[in-house]
Amino acid sequence: MKLKKIEVAILMALVLTAMIQITGFAAGCEGIKENVLRLHVIANSDSGEDQALKLKVRDAILEQGKEIFDGAKDVSEAQAKIEYSKADLKTAAQEVIRQEGYDYDVEIDIGKEYFDTRVYDEITLPAGEYRAVRIIIGDGNGKNWWCVMFPPLCLPGASQTQELDAVLDDGGIQVVKSDPQVDARFKIVEIFEKFTKMFKS
Repeated sequence: MKLKKIEVAILMALVLTAMIQITGFAAGCEGIKENVLRLHVIANSDSGEDQALKLKVRDAILEQGKEIFDGAKDVSEAQAKIEYSKADLKTAAQEVIRQEGYDYDVEIDIGKEYFDTRVYDEITLPAGEYRAVRIIIGDGNGKNWWCVMFPPLCLPGASQTQELDAVLDDGGIQVVKSDPQVDARFKIVEIFEKFTKMFKS
């Protein structure tokens, strides 16, 4: 009987420890989602030509982004700058498309979008809904290219460590530097986020 009480106590202690770890990890994930603006460039189709065009449009958008984000202190300010500059971004994208001999339209919108856990170079972004700038080329039926637009991790010359340190707290920094292959908490958070998304739907 005493042995069972000890086993129960140990089990409860393990569960409590796991809950504390998950809670702290989840808080770090939430901080990342609140302070990051993603970029999503979606090709017209999966043809080789449309995928190549997508990358050229991406380059034009990133070039514009260098000027747009100059002086942005947080994700809300970055989003406001993007909203203000949507027409310029669209013009830059359409110029590339016309130069390449296509007549696709371009749609640009900013809103919440769900992403699975993604590894970008040396950082990991946990699953969840993020603010995202979506550049949709033509029918938008092709594979997409994505990165972090703010902090500007995908802009030329950006330092991931310096940029992230400026907008994330210690909990968020620990999350992005963790390896989802060995840290099971990423999977737990992803399952929870998918359940939440399904519930909202």
